[in-house]
Amino acid sequence: MTQAPAATKAARRRHDREIVALAVPAFGALVAEPLFVMADSAIVGHLGTAQLAGLAIASSLLMTAVSVFVFLAYATTAAVARRVGAGDLQSAIRQGMDGIWLALLLGAAVIAIVLPTAPALVELFGASHTAAPYAITYLRISSLGIPAMLVVLAATGVLRGLQDTKTPLYVAVGGFVANGALNAGLVYGAGLGIAGSAWGTVIAQVAMAAVYLFVVVRGARRHGASLRPDAAGIRACAQAGAPLLVRTLSLRAILMIATAVAARLGDADIAAHQIIISLWSLLAFALDAIAIAGQAIIGRYLGAGDAQGARDACRRMVQWGIAAGVVLGLLVIVSRPLFIPLFTNDQVVQNVALPALLMVALSQPICGIVFVLDGVLMGAGDGPYLAWAMLATLAVFTPVALLVPVFGGGLTALWGAMTLMMTVRMVTLWLRTRSGRWIVTGATR
Repeated sequence: MTQAPAATKAARRRHDREIVALAVPAFGALVAEPLFVMADSAIVGHLGTAQLAGLAIASSLLMTAVSVFVFLAYATTAAVARRVGAGDLQSAIRQGMDGIWLALLLGAAVIAIVLPTAPALVELFGASHTAAPYAITYLRISSLGIPAMLVVLAATGVLRGLQDTKTPLYVAVGGFVANGALNAGLVYGAGLGIAGSAWGTVIAQVAMAAVYLFVVVRGARRHGASLRPDAAGIRACAQAGAPLLVRTLSLRAILMIATAVAARLGDADIAAHQIIISLWSLLAFALDAIAIAGQAIIGRYLGAGDAQGARDACRRMVQWGIAAGVVLGLLVIVSRPLFIPLFTNDQVVQNVALPALLMVALSQPICGIVFVLDGVLMGAGDGPYLAWAMLATLAVFTPVALLVPVFGGGLTALWGAMTLMMTVRMVTLWLRTRSGRWIVTGATR
């Protein structure tokens, strides 16, 4: 093998430094969300299997209600980063403020929908008569924190676009500690059961949103950016995020279908699925840390008109994604027997979860490629393609997952269908990245 030119080595080192500087703090911030769910699962799981099954359904619905609007973070990151690359900080922060105002409007609308429809939503997921009351209680209380969650998404996007992933890390660590302490105190100390877990999470999310608002408002005043809501700017944010909304709805539909199928397999299966999906989310957010770095770096390069820099950064981040996926997969294999007892003492649930976790471990290198390329295309503002690619993935996954209860295989077969889903995503994203059509330079796409 020939020695790489010195310039190539220097470029790789530069990309590595940029990736590490953004991805490491981003990892800490990203894992806060699944760690919230994992902490809730660990605390509620020891109340009983019915409570854990109820939490599984309610948290899936709650995360759907929030995650469909993840474009508030992703689209904002890309738009702000492009303007940073073009040297227009005032416009960058103004773009972020529009996203925060949109987050508040959407949060209020979601509460108005979720509160009265909670029983119907839980029933739609096929919850058993023992799990349903717990699911409804958790869902209704937790929905009150949705506006705060969406503000956190939008404000996080602003800071990422400004190449700042350290502040979200500090806020996330504080939120996680507060969430754990509040949950333990309210569930066991105050004797509120699953309701205490929901209230603890709401309080922690509101506190996090308050801190983010303080940081962003301070930055806006420093750079002379207006804090007032701008109807045209809010509409522009909504329009830019529409393709990512379709993409995210398709992904959440996949996760909801998986949860619904697991619920129909029985309480033990849905409880095991909750444990696995908590770990899968943690792993996904860990890999997404590289993708977050990709969004910020790619957006900045394209905003500055450096197409070759964007290509080189993309190539290097894919290498990082593969390596991270291999390491995470090995960690899951080694830690399987130790991980599951943290969430339940039910031997039936443990026996169901163990083989399914092996499937999760084997899929991690594929997940590494998927999350990185997803982040690259988001950073480039290539939302329409991401929307169509995810719709195609949903079309492949749905019939396969729905056939699991018919042909057997249980939870392991369901997670085999999830691995197929990630493989389809990898192919569609790789084809787009290879084409080069995502590369559009300038302050706006």
